[in-house]
Amino acid sequence: MDCIMIRDLHLRCVIGIQGWERQTLQDVIISLTLFSDLQQAVGSDRIEDTINYKTLTKKIIRHVEASTHFLVETLAGDIARLALEDHRVQRVKVAVEKPGALRFARSVGVEIERDRSWLPLQS
Repeated sequence: MDCIMIRDLHLRCVIGIQGWERQTLQDVIISLTLFSDLQQAVGSDRIEDTINYKTLTKKIIRHVEASTHFLVETLAGDIARLALEDHRVQRVKVAVEKPGALRFARSVGVEIERDRSWLPLQS
């Protein structure tokens, strides 16, 4: 399957379980891999025939900057759901990292992978 990659989207949001994390914007780094059949877009060279990653990224930015989750796992799930709302996305891999969350580590994060069958499970 073909894929579109969005790498190292640097955003800030309220995320974390500590009291100070609930009152201070935290850095997060988000990467996505969108799996889709891109054959039609390859042939047509038309944005209408592919996943508009600019539109999706804007939607993710709005959501992340307004979010107040305790866990990066929950934020990753939200991002996966947003990506799968586009019918062309068959599967998505989402990584959310929190730089500086652990002493001596560049970052800590999670990576999840979801496909369209996961959508009905969401409320």
